[in-house]
Amino acid sequence: MNTPFLDTGLNIAWSRLTPDRARTEIRKAIESAQSAVKAICAVQEPTYENTFAALEASGAELMRGWLRLSHLQSVMDSPELREVVNELMPEVVIYSSGVTLNPQLYAVLKKAAAQPWVNTLSPVKQRFITETLADFRENGAELDATQKGRYAEITTKLAQLSQSFGEYVLDSTNAWEYISSDINELEGLPQSALDAARADALSKGYGSEEAPQWRFTLQFTSVQPVLTFAENEGLRSRVWHAMNDKGTGKFDTQAFIHEIMQLRVEKAAMLGYERYSDYVTSRRMAGSGTTALNFINNLHDRVKAPFLAEQEEIRRFAEQSSGTEIPVMKPWDIGYWSEKRRKALYDFDSEELRPYFPMQGVLEGMFSIYSGLYGIRFEQRPTACISEGEELPKGTVEVWHPEVLYYEVYDEQTHEHLGSFYADWYPRDSKRGGAWMNCLSCGRPPIAGSPRIPHLALMCGNMSRPVGNTPALLTHREVETVFHEFGHLLHQILSDVEVESLAGCNVAWDFVELPSQINENWCWESEALDRFARHWQTGAPLPAELKSKMLAARNCGAATFAMRQLCFGKLDLELHTNTASYQGRDIEEIDREILADYRIATTEPANSALRCFSHIFDGGYESGYYSYKWAEMLEADAFSRFAQEGIFNPETGRAFRRCILSQGNSRPAAELYRDFMQRNPDPEAMLRRSGIC
Repeated sequence: MNTPFLDTGLNIAWSRLTPDRARTEIRKAIESAQSAVKAICAVQEPTYENTFAALEASGAELMRGWLRLSHLQSVMDSPELREVVNELMPEVVIYSSGVTLNPQLYAVLKKAAAQPWVNTLSPVKQRFITETLADFRENGAELDATQKGRYAEITTKLAQLSQSFGEYVLDSTNAWEYISSDINELEGLPQSALDAARADALSKGYGSEEAPQWRFTLQFTSVQPVLTFAENEGLRSRVWHAMNDKGTGKFDTQAFIHEIMQLRVEKAAMLGYERYSDYVTSRRMAGSGTTALNFINNLHDRVKAPFLAEQEEIRRFAEQSSGTEIPVMKPWDIGYWSEKRRKALYDFDSEELRPYFPMQGVLEGMFSIYSGLYGIRFEQRPTACISEGEELPKGTVEVWHPEVLYYEVYDEQTHEHLGSFYADWYPRDSKRGGAWMNCLSCGRPPIAGSPRIPHLALMCGNMSRPVGNTPALLTHREVETVFHEFGHLLHQILSDVEVESLAGCNVAWDFVELPSQINENWCWESEALDRFARHWQTGAPLPAELKSKMLAARNCGAATFAMRQLCFGKLDLELHTNTASYQGRDIEEIDREILADYRIATTEPANSALRCFSHIFDGGYESGYYSYKWAEMLEADAFSRFAQEGIFNPETGRAFRRCILSQGNSRPAAELYRDFMQRNPDPEAMLRRSGIC
């Protein structure tokens, strides 16, 4: 392991991934990749192995090193890591964009694609050739020399702007804290939230065991209980305003947004697209930005009336309960009164569920469910977090933080090692927000006598953390998030595609959320809850009465949640479809114009979500946020087969593994879906399940 960033092993030496090594090794990987590309350019008699297969292998080492570096920054951010990422990023982007802009390379690949031997290749390799040439065209391969130079500049600048946007969002999140020393101010907060805030305060040097204080931050697990349960309106207002100020002031992201949008429009125009959204969606299931935008608009028309009715019911309930006339709601009161109303309607307090969702129990139950469905088994390995130079304890796997877990996945029938993964579930100041799954290295099935190469992946989240001797007790929404990310992970680990570029989650963006979102269904099925919802102290199952209340309340607020997702999708697609209408204008004005028909009036308008919309400015979801609702349409329909044949039916599970999870992008997404369902998707399934129609 003289080059830990580039080492091919599954067990990464995280303590040795230092900024200095990153500089040396990633530059070495760039040089190696450049040499490999140069060799392909010199090919006179093309074969699959010396052209497309060689291209696939050429950047593997660089990709491996860059994934490790960027992941480390996302979970253990530091000034030193930021410096090296920002230093190396232009070099990495210049190399990667230079591949598709290389005329000699493109000529060799086109010559290879025209050879008779292409017809003798497997369908997957033939698809790889087709997809590779399409990737080259979409990344400027057919531009003239002058245009290619400008295209490379745009690509590099966009990467730098996205990096800066993400840094501003993280810094503005970390810039705020509120310390309370008055327990009376915190009335209504669940004990779990109080314990977490007190422990957080102690960890930062605030208060003591004898004189406790409570620390609140802009992490979701900190603000959500305040906005939902705090009786003190002043506290709710304080937290809401702090959330509202993210991406403003010292960390104002507006200039980044406008420059990113301007460059994206220019990039799309260079490639022959009038709209950036058409460029992004041209090879996705939607096929065009207009189709995706129409999908969002049509859903909005279906959801608007139920959404307005829900909001009016919340307003009336707040009036009646408070004995005060409330013509217009305060934005920091909506979540509070929504929860009060739900509790009154269903006699259901969501916090009552927490003791039944300890993290370890949720994970074990989840593994049990999908082991049976997909014919796999999980083995947890002991882990250790060490400093550079320390010896790794025998039999352990090194991790980047003491809280990180590590698992191996095996096929139950063949006993093959399919893959391994890390899990990092709890928030830290040095860790970006949200939850995500990433592939660190893509495996492949046995080929021509060579053994299987396992996948290596990770899951990260920002869930409620353990407090003292109490384990992490999750909200039901957090349980859904764990299941969601695990769906992405299974999509990667169970991939069985011979070409890595077509494997795992490398699928059409509006198909990639199907495996993740379908998993959330098992969090709502009574039989599935019996597998993992157990009291952390007694082991008792979730009481039938509480479970019934939870299931009865499932669709309470469904239209409001749907409209929230549609707001994000609408903002994204409008900006990237009708960009000229918004370029250079104030972000708040743009937001109010686009979402005029998507919101209710409140006493104080919120700042635009665009200011910290990392999904589309730093996460690869630009013109793609609609995918969450698109995939929800697919998964609600696909889950109907499980509901009909049995949610634990191994034959149905094996069919889903065979038709969807194992296939990656080896065939078009619509074909894979039809293989599993034997028909096209039913778009009404999502609305029926949520009770909206």
